[in-house]
Amino acid sequence: MDAYHRHTVTHADHPVAAPLSDRAVEVVLDRTVPRDGTVRLLDLGCGEAVWLRRALAARPGATAVGVDLDEPGLAVGRRAAEREGVADRLRLVREDAALHVSDRPADTVLCVGATHAFGGLPPALEAAHGHLADGGTVVVGEGFWEREPEGAALDALGCGPDAYDDLPGTVRRVTDGGWVPVYGHVSTVEEWDDYEWSWTGSLARWALDHPDHPSAAEAAATAREHRDAWLGGYRGTLGFLTLALRRAR
Repeated sequence: MDAYHRHTVTHADHPVAAPLSDRAVEVVLDRTVPRDGTVRLLDLGCGEAVWLRRALAARPGATAVGVDLDEPGLAVGRRAAEREGVADRLRLVREDAALHVSDRPADTVLCVGATHAFGGLPPALEAAHGHLADGGTVVVGEGFWEREPEGAALDALGCGPDAYDDLPGTVRRVTDGGWVPVYGHVSTVEEWDDYEWSWTGSLARWALDHPDHPSAAEAAATAREHRDAWLGGYRGTLGFLTLALRRAR
């Protein structure tokens, strides 16, 4: 019987585990990772290492380390890296990203959609700084309120209104911490919709294709509940910001 792992199923059609299009990911990488020369990347909370694999594919001089607690996701990343011919330059480590100790600084440190592993945005940036080479760049992805959250959105997300700031407030938290934004991408409604329809659709399709699996009912219910929470709760309220940051001198 096929193994069931929710994260790998929900991201089957949208492997970037954040509401960014493939083009947006490419642009962010081009702004933050040189294509020539030797460069080292570190992804804290890498999931299936999609960001790292795409960076390595276009940068033959680059090497990368990805850290995540999700072993099935890391296994997917390792298999994909073998197929894509970048496995010899990618090391994936099962570890709490907040506890990771680098053997040498990285030129680019990524933490996209994983700041919760550190307790929020400021501590995530502080941790990233500890891994960063002088003059290096941090790529961080974080939620923000597109508009004042109402009860339905807060209930759907299971959080309070202070869980996020608005867009100016989010950027201010970054700059107050001594960081300078050198690029940014605000996810569009289209990117959010594609991400959420892919997340819920992949899971619903899996449940339909595996009706006799012990997890089929749970998968179908999760897809339905997530879709309802998104459409009836936080769609148009929760935004997502990806920033490229350098330290102020």
